Amino acid sequence: MHGLINRAIQAFFITTYGAERWVRVTEAADLAFSDFEAMLIYDTDDSARLLDAMAVELDRPLAEVLEDIGTFLVSNPQVESLRRLLRFGGVTYVEFLHSLDDLPDRARLAVSDLELPRLELREHTKGLFSLVCHPGLPGFGSVMVGLLRAMADDYGALVMLDRKSGGDGQDVIWISLVESTFAEGRSFDLGARAG
Repeated sequence: MHGLINRAIQAFFITTYGAERWVRVTEAADLAFSDFEAMLIYDTDDSARLLDAMAVELDRPLAEVLEDIGTFLVSNPQVESLRRLLRFGGVTYVEFLHSLDDLPDRARLAVSDLELPRLELREHTKGLFSLVCHPGLPGFGSVMVGLLRAMADDYGALVMLDRKSGGDGQDVIWISLVESTFAEGRSFDLGARAG
C-alpha cells in the first residue's frame, strides 16, 4: 500500500486519539516501526493488520473507523491539499459527484504511483446516485462514505448515504441528495493561500 495512504491513516489516528495510542496500535499490529514514510510502498498485509489493530484499540467496527478516516481527509487542515483536489471537481455537490469518475486519474497526476480503485457514478433519477467503488483497495468504499459525507458538508448539501457490498469485491454507495443548498458551505478559493 502506498505510504501516502498509510501516512494519512497515521495522521488521522494521532490527531484524533494521540501518539501514545498510535504506538500501541503499531505494536499490536506487529510492525517494527511507528512512522510511515509518504513516498514508500508498504506491504498490504502490514496495512491490513494496522487497520484491524486500530478497530480493536478503539473497540469499533472497522467500517466506522474507515468512514472517520474519510471524513478526516476532507475536514482536517493537515490534509487541505486533498480537499482542494476534490473541490476542483465542481462548483456544486452534483458537479463534484460527476467528477468522481476522474478522481483516480487526478490523484495519479498529483502522485504518479498512487493507484486508487476505479470509481463509476450513475445517476438514476434527479437527486439519486450510486457510486460503484471497484476492487483494489480494501475498505475504500467505507472511506468514500466518510469523504462523501464531509464533502456534502463542505458544499452545504444535505445527503443520505448507504453503502452496500456488491459482487466481485465492489462497494456500491447510494447517494440521495435531499437538498443541494441546505446550509452555507465552507469557503473555497481556486488559488492556494500563501503561508
